Amino acid sequence: MTEELSTISQMCAEFDVTPRTLRFYEYKGLLHPKREGQKRLFTYKDKARLTLILRGKRFGFSLDDIRELLDLYYLDDTTQLSRTYEKALERLAAMISQRDELTEAIAEMEGEIAKARKALSEKGALPDGARKAAE
Repeated sequence: MTEELSTISQMCAEFDVTPRTLRFYEYKGLLHPKREGQKRLFTYKDKARLTLILRGKRFGFSLDDIRELLDLYYLDDTTQLSRTYEKALERLAAMISQRDELTEAIAEMEGEIAKARKALSEKGALPDGARKAAE
């Protein structure tokens, strides 16, 4: 049975990334495509790693964190799972903190906008777009 390989253009289409992104991840040691001359051929393992890299980036993990977790795969399942669990808890706490800060900033901005809308309305100077938003 031969292993199914994907070209860089196939990987780009499948994962909605650019060739530059794939080359960057290869340069950083996160992906290890086979080479045939200048041609990069990605294995099923590369696809699985790219899925995890993109998920990690979406969750806000650094590339160093992602590399650490991917490299633990070769040790044992428990070590990788434990470290991933710890890192996920840390990242979740950071994301919740960011969300709370953003929620607070949004509420403060909405209050300031309401004050400005009221002041402009009292002076009859509320712009057309703001008048529609206030209605």
